[in-house]
Amino acid sequence: MNAQHAPVQVVLASASPRRRDLLAQIGLRFRTRCASVDERPRAGEAAGDYVLRLALAKARAVCAAWPDAVPVLAADTVVEVDGDLLTKPADREAGLAMLARLSGRSHRVHSGVALISGAEERQCLCTSTVWFRPLSPAEREAYWETGEPRGKAGGYAIQGRAAVFIRRLEGSYSGVMGLPLFETAELLRAAGIELFDSVEEQP
Repeated sequence: MNAQHAPVQVVLASASPRRRDLLAQIGLRFRTRCASVDERPRAGEAAGDYVLRLALAKARAVCAAWPDAVPVLAADTVVEVDGDLLTKPADREAGLAMLARLSGRSHRVHSGVALISGAEERQCLCTSTVWFRPLSPAEREAYWETGEPRGKAGGYAIQGRAAVFIRRLEGSYSGVMGLPLFETAELLRAAGIELFDSVEEQP
């Protein structure tokens, strides 16, 4: 079957351009649907529990809004520093404060993924550790002014200009971007969705 006319394999419950790019990178055929959920952390909620809860809530919301959707995939990502959750910065002040906390130290990035296929709900968690070099106040200000930190967990984008701040990464690069591809592929495979089934052999 021509890949252009092949059926959609999953619905991505996200408006994130980064997640769309990552799924396209691995050749998954998908369409996007978004449904609003309350993203506020609960009191005392652990970072891993938070992203798993939100990923599943997003997937369930899309399933409820579009009952005929094919398997629904959702994800959520948060940055954790000393037990505090750094979500998307609300404004310039919050963004600069986040960058100051990340400067010259390590932090953890948690990405939860959920897949709903029929009556089955599957989840996985990916945790990575990222080390930032020290950032001067001028660098933090200049980075914020690029516009890149807006809408990003922890106030930075590893795939963008913030790459020059990162001296070490232990874990999943795609997970820090917002969708850990290895773990996502394992969830899809468990649900019977094989990424390479439709790849034609080359002569």
